[in-house]
Amino acid sequence: MRSLATVFAVSLLLSFPALAQHNNHQQSAHAVGGGYVPPHGPPASHEGARQAAPSRQEAAPRQEAAPRQETAPRSYRDQPGHPEAPHVHNNGEWIGHDAGRDDARYHLDRPFEHGRFTGGFGRGHVWRIGGGGPDRFWFNGFYFGLAPFDLAYAGDWDWNNDQVVIYDDPDHPGWYLAYNVRLGTYVHVQFLGGQ
Repeated sequence: MRSLATVFAVSLLLSFPALAQHNNHQQSAHAVGGGYVPPHGPPASHEGARQAAPSRQEAAPRQEAAPRQETAPRSYRDQPGHPEAPHVHNNGEWIGHDAGRDDARYHLDRPFEHGRFTGGFGRGHVWRIGGGGPDRFWFNGFYFGLAPFDLAYAGDWDWNNDQVVIYDDPDHPGWYLAYNVRLGTYVHVQFLGGQ
């Protein structure tokens, strides 16, 4: 009987690390970056761009131009410790990809002007940036350029070493999403050519 109690006690002690790891995984489901690679890109939007209704002053006929009021920039920090940039939670939830199909910033007169990226998309295709900067960076003979309106979100990218994964942007023809594996953030990029 005593050996049965000993076996039970040892089994119980050995199970604590597994339980701790399970609880740690549940708590980190909304963590960002650290090597996580989303299994797929964001879902397509089913709405147009979210635009604020015009103010009374804008809706009324104007006699003279009034100074335009700027709105506060959007915040992407959805939880303490998360980046102030579009990012992906470690459960695959894409934060910030909700502008809709009609957002004018993403309109391109000639989508895919330099062809389409054919190197591979998603989790099975992790690329190490080989150099350049936001205007033009490359890996394995493929060249990309960051969208001007996303420059602020890539200030801490390492253009000579970070790993990225490319996803198709389901809402904006001609744009791709470059996901930074180390940081868990992503930006809109255009394919500039290659291989």
